[in-house]
Formats: sequence, C-alpha cells, structure tokens
Amino acid sequence: MQSPLSKNRVFRFAPSPNGLLHLGHALSAILNRDMAAACGGRFLLRIEDIDPARSRPEFEAAIYRDLAWLGLDWERPVRRQSEHLAFYGEALERLKAMGVLYPGFLSRGEVKARVEAHEAAGGVWPRDPDGAPLYPTGERTLDREEALAAIAAGRQHAWRLDMDKARALAPGALDWSEAGEGPRGETGTVAAEPERWGDVILSRPDAPASYHLAVVLDDAAQGVTDVVRGQDLFHATAVHRLLQSLLGLPAPAYRHHGLVPGPDGRKLSKSNEDTGIAAYRERGASPADIRALLAGYGFVLH
Repeated sequence: MQSPLSKNRVFRFAPSPNGLLHLGHALSAILNRDMAAACGGRFLLRIEDIDPARSRPEFEAAIYRDLAWLGLDWERPVRRQSEHLAFYGEALERLKAMGVLYPGFLSRGEVKARVEAHEAAGGVWPRDPDGAPLYPTGERTLDREEALAAIAAGRQHAWRLDMDKARALAPGALDWSEAGEGPRGETGTVAAEPERWGDVILSRPDAPASYHLAVVLDDAAQGVTDVVRGQDLFHATAVHRLLQSLLGLPAPAYRHHGLVPGPDGRKLSKSNEDTGIAAYRERGASPADIRALLAGYGFVLH
C-alpha cells in the first residue's frame, strides 16, 4: 500500500460530465490541487464519461471553464474514459476468466417487485450502505451455456460480481489507509467489507464498465497515489479494494472529506443549479469568495 508520505505523489479530480459542477466539486478539486502543490506532486483531471446516455459535451466544456475560473491548472492531456473502452473490456474478460462474474437478467422493476413482496410478507431484505436493496443471488448458479444463449438472443443483462467467489479469491485481509474520515469518524487503517454491497454491477450494455471497475483501472493506469474525495464514496472503497486485489493493482492512500450541505441540509446535487460554480460566478463571486465560503463550512483549505 502506498505511503501517504511517499515522494512523487499524484492526485486527481475525476468529475462526470452529466451536469454542472457545484460547491462540493469545487471543494474536492481545490483540495486535490492544493495538496498536490503542497508536496510538489502532480494534479490530474480525468473526465469520467463512460456513460454515454448521461454525458454531454457542453457539461465537459463547463468543467474546464469552471476549474480554470477557480484558478486551478492540471496536466494535459486529460484522460477521458470514453477513449479507453478496450482497456476496461480487457479487465472485464480477466474477471470472467477467474469465474467471478455472472450475467444478471433481472430488471430494476423485477428486483423491486421481489423486494416489496418479501417485505410485505414480513421479511427483511438486505441493503447496501446507500440503502438500496441487494441484488438477488439466485442467478449465480445459472447454467453457463443457457446464460450465454440468452445473451446471444439479445436478452438484456448486466455482468455482476459474484461477491462470495470474489471474496474467496482475494488473498488476505482487505483494508485501506484513511487519512480523512468516514461518516462515523473512521480513520487510520479501515477494514474493507465489500460483501455489504452484494453482487455489484461491473458492466452493462449501455455502460461497458461501471464506476467501480473503471475508477480502479484508471487510478492504477495514471499512477494515482492519493485519492481525495467526498464521504459519500467512503464505503464504496471496500469494493475498490476488492477489485484492486483481484486484478493485482496498487492501492492508493485514501482521504474522504466531509460534504458541503445543500439548502435542505442534504448533500449537494447537480440538479441544484443555484449552488453551481457557474451560478456563483454569474452572481459576481470571485474564486477567493468560493474558498471563503467553503472555509465557512469548516473545511480547511491551504
């Protein structure tokens, strides 16, 4: 595991171009850039545009514009996920060869119906750290030839990680180095519990690699040593550590920071345009005002 004190540290900010950046994004970008500058490290920008249905060029252009206005600079060229689909596909095939993936055919509606019926009968359906119901595990044992025939016939499916098999293949205990803190104050060495997420999706027809798979591959390919991001991704780190172990990838040091609250007290959303960086700029705010605003929420900036 990378030491947070190692030289040649590499930080990255990796937004998705599916909406305008808000104050929470500004916080992550500023923290990453400032921490890189403080240690003489590198600051990278990555565009996570692997979901073509949601990614738009005008939002990507807005990312560059907003970050430049904040006074941030980054190395060129920028890595765009849409330009590396074959790279993700190769990793997916490796995981298939390990026997830890299976095609899941149930739609969201079908899963929802099963959950509602189970809970209506008095049962308790397991849920992930975000509160979403776990995917049923019955398809883990589907006949392989029948499953492949269904795929060949055009049946919609997603490739899911068989969590039990994956966990059994990952050598030793899984943990990560946390320099920030989790939602409950977790810090230091944190034990990873990927099983809490169930059989996560790693690929689906409209997105050849899920966030979980693409992010660990990109971080390794770019030599990222420090992942600084919001607490909303704290628990997802467990899945990332599992995939890093399975694929033989290095583990960065992680630092999860608090979230900027929205007007309703909940975390900010890209749909809340009034808290967007562009909206503050249009109202006459300066980059210094943005830093002062974030400091007012209690965030320590360099």
